[in-house]
Parts: sequence; C-alpha cells; structure tokens
Amino acid sequence: MLVPADRATRPDGGHFCTASVVRAPYRNLLVTAAHCLDGRGGLVFVPGYRDGRAPYGVWKVKRRFMPRGWVEGRREDSDVAFAVVVPRGGKGVENVVGGYRLATGTATGATAVTLTGYPDSRETPISCTNKPTAHSPTQQRIECPGFTGGTSGSPWVNGDGQVVGILGGHEDGGTTPDVSYSVVLGAEVGRLYREAAADP
Repeated sequence: MLVPADRATRPDGGHFCTASVVRAPYRNLLVTAAHCLDGRGGLVFVPGYRDGRAPYGVWKVKRRFMPRGWVEGRREDSDVAFAVVVPRGGKGVENVVGGYRLATGTATGATAVTLTGYPDSRETPISCTNKPTAHSPTQQRIECPGFTGGTSGSPWVNGDGQVVGILGGHEDGGTTPDVSYSVVLGAEVGRLYREAAADP
C-alpha cells in the first residue's frame, strides 16, 4: 500500500492507495493508478502491511513515471503510472517480495482475475476473484464487493501471475464499492513501463 512519507513510521490509518511490484531489471518498480501519484508529496510503499505490521519494510518512492495523457489532461484512459523505490540493504523490493509480470494487449475477460487492495477504512487487505467485462474499448469493469477508497491502484492479476489491469480509470476506478474499473493496458502503458523499468 502507499502511505505519505510523514507516516512512514506509523502507517496505520494513513494509507490512501494500493500499489504492487512488477518485474523490472533493477527490481525496484511499482505500478499503481496515476491519480494515486498525482499532486502528492513524498510517498512510501509498505508491502504486506497488516494490522500495524510492515513485515517487508518501508520503501521510499524516489521517482514517478506518469503518462502524458494524464499529465496534460487527466485522461481516464491514462490512469496508470509507475514508481521507482529506493533499495534497502542493497536489495530491490522485488528481491524481497517478488513481482508480477506486466501484460499489455490482453483481451478483456480472457480469464478471471484477482484484485487485492487496501480499503482506507481497514488495516488488512481484501481480495476478490471475478471475470472482467468490457466497459468501453479502452476501459474494463469488474464486480467485486467492498473495494472502497484506498483500493485505487489495486492490481488485476490473472492466473498466469500477470497484471492485466489497475483499479482506476473510469470515475477514478468507480463511484460504488461493488463495481470497479481499469484502463485496458495498451501501447501507452507499455511505453511508460519500458521507460520506468530502465531507471536504476
């Protein structure tokens, strides 16, 4: 989950979005929704957080990669972003917790996906598995109960361990807790990933 840097030593109650680790050469890369990184101060990533405990440590975000469509006009079809975190003890975050593969160009609803996120009203994550459907040619939707504020940025992971969606996009991910949205991950996300993955 993502937490303001000034809450790094006491993340309980301070989280506002979800993020996940994706595989990259330098093992330091997160993916989340662009609206989670937009206009905020310093951030930290707390993987595996549960009930006040941070079993894998707290990782400082050092750089953000935002898509042009979001920066120039907050386009809902560009609501995916990446963040690079600082190594700890000579190790990247992927060395410690592993990472998902990012998949672009995957057909919406090809398989069921699992969402995992941190509602800002809870100190534990929630998960849901269902099959997404097309909302539009560039947006996908899924019915999963309880995905309230704080779950933006949650990864949509298929059975092959690939991230095929990020909770966000239409209506910043949805205005009701039981229906969520994601950008269809396409060429823009692929280009941004390659740029971010090259950052040491």
